Amino acid sequence: MCEKIGVEKNKMTKYVKICERVEKLKLYSGERIDALMDIESADLVFDLRLDDWLKADDFNFMHDFYGICDNIVRDEFPATDFGLFIPRFAGRATQKMGEAV
Repeated sequence: MCEKIGVEKNKMTKYVKICERVEKLKLYSGERIDALMDIESADLVFDLRLDDWLKADDFNFMHDFYGICDNIVRDEFPATDFGLFIPRFAGRATQKMGEAV
């Protein structure tokens, strides 16, 4: 159980780092919690390669952030519907949590 908490804390730290970069690049003017929820939902669906995303050049970083924010259907949390969008830093290409494309 403690190990899982450590993994979740590590992921949340990366979500925050992504949001900090988003804010630094002035890509988003909404509430940080909304961006964090979108990123977490995308990670649950696509198993995002967070380290690679954080290291990406600005163009590819922005592509995935805007793609997630523009395509997410926020009917529930965590969201599972991203339309046809698949992030460049997806670890797996799925449309719904646990379903293969």
